[in-house]
Amino acid sequence: MSNRFLTNLKQLFQKKQVETWEDLPQYLDDSSEVTKELDKIATPVETESVGYSSPLIEVGYGLSVGKQRTHNEDAFFTLTTMFSYNESETPFGLYVVADGMGGHKNGEIASELAIRTIVSYILSEIYVPLMSLNPQPSDLSFREVFHSGIEKANEEILKNSYGGGTTVTAVLILGEHMTIAHVGDSRVYSIDKNGFLEPMTRDHSLVKRLQELGQITPEEAAVHPQRNVLYRALGQGEPFEPEIISTSRPDKGALLICSDGLWSIVGQETISEIINNGSSPQETCDTLIDAANDAGGPDNISAIYVDIS
Repeated sequence: MSNRFLTNLKQLFQKKQVETWEDLPQYLDDSSEVTKELDKIATPVETESVGYSSPLIEVGYGLSVGKQRTHNEDAFFTLTTMFSYNESETPFGLYVVADGMGGHKNGEIASELAIRTIVSYILSEIYVPLMSLNPQPSDLSFREVFHSGIEKANEEILKNSYGGGTTVTAVLILGEHMTIAHVGDSRVYSIDKNGFLEPMTRDHSLVKRLQELGQITPEEAAVHPQRNVLYRALGQGEPFEPEIISTSRPDKGALLICSDGLWSIVGQETISEIINNGSSPQETCDTLIDAANDAGGPDNISAIYVDIS
């Protein structure tokens, strides 16, 4: 982290512990307001040479009960905002998918509790302080905020959804920084401009672990009788460590956050083809969910498609 960046950040937040906000994007300008105003007076603006690239985030989303289930245990949340000020622009995006399990009501309650708890904690620790009149960063890093949020969600589920459990996969975009938190077998894919999919999370499932150990092949995993068994999930009463990834926000491309009701039914080649042919993020998402239902729809299906350009 550069000295210039720390100086600017301290000027904004007026706190010494700003170093704990890991990899916060450099969207601050160190020139004073007086200097900016003098520059406007002294130097005529040449409109032909002025311009900058604004990050544009468009989101599609959808959920389906599927064709073989009588109730829905999936839940999702999306929030996309943009703060533009002093010739700077800071995008903020929060996207969460939770796939509940445990039967009627228990799974539904677990997935809802997970999202409500995690979202409210992240907003209170990161978004609200950042947007206040006297901006103050959290004493926690983004990684620590996500870790604490997931722990709190796990406690709420144990208290209020007896026997229920859920996966949770969350993505936070703030400026040029991206944080992913993940428990279970919902997934985040990065998608390049050619529609190529790359998983950014690893499944916390029995068959995935057997694959990693070389005991079964991907083909065997796809039909394994215990392919839905997870070794990490919220609300199951066993200690677990969430997978948390800190990385850069893609300059161009997309993200797909989805439950296994999509990725385990629709192959990656088909998903890529649908993405390449989609005219908008919402149409892409709708077509992905239709494809899962057309393939039998054995599970609830939830998906969030985040296009970044």
